[in-house]
Amino acid sequence: MARSKSMKTIKIDGIIIMNNPIEKFTSWWQQALKSTPLNQPNAVCVSTIDENGFPTGRFVDLKAVNEGGFVFCSYFDSAKGKHLENVPNIAMTVWWDHVGYQVRIVGRAKKISDTDADTYWQGRSRDAQLTTTSFNQSAIMRDQSDLTEKLRIAELRYSTNPIPRPENWGGYCINPISIEFLTFAETRLHLRESYERSGEQWKKQLLQP
Repeated sequence: MARSKSMKTIKIDGIIIMNNPIEKFTSWWQQALKSTPLNQPNAVCVSTIDENGFPTGRFVDLKAVNEGGFVFCSYFDSAKGKHLENVPNIAMTVWWDHVGYQVRIVGRAKKISDTDADTYWQGRSRDAQLTTTSFNQSAIMRDQSDLTEKLRIAELRYSTNPIPRPENWGGYCINPISIEFLTFAETRLHLRESYERSGEQWKKQLLQP
């Protein structure tokens, strides 16, 4: 994604408003991570479209944000992976209650490169690698004990060896077409900033709360 040419900022009632939504999101994310009370500060809700045309949401771990978009990892053959294979349209919603920020993103998802997926895989803890290797996300199982047995087998198999990234695990990058930021106000006069992508630029508008 090309960087917006206009990088100026303005202030409304002491609030800094940036003209580049990617930089604005990064700034908000950094603020949200400082002294956060959240147990999962990188959790965001991504919504996909199922085979019947219904939206379905779940929380994932936001891995990175850059000019290319918003990155998260998943199984390719999970429910969301199958949804995105059929319909790449996706929405991401963030609510950082402790700082009063909400972000809504709409865009299209595409798989990241194998090289990037390998990097994220190596960044996972060994326990996370073991569970990812052992289980088939969203698949039906008979009993909870099935998971324990699958995990035991994986632990024995890789007891002294590195755990390779499964072929069905990787990442997606959400290329945004619209981003909306909401700054919560106790008066209910929330500040809503809407960015719509137009070619390589972003068109910005303020919305009524």
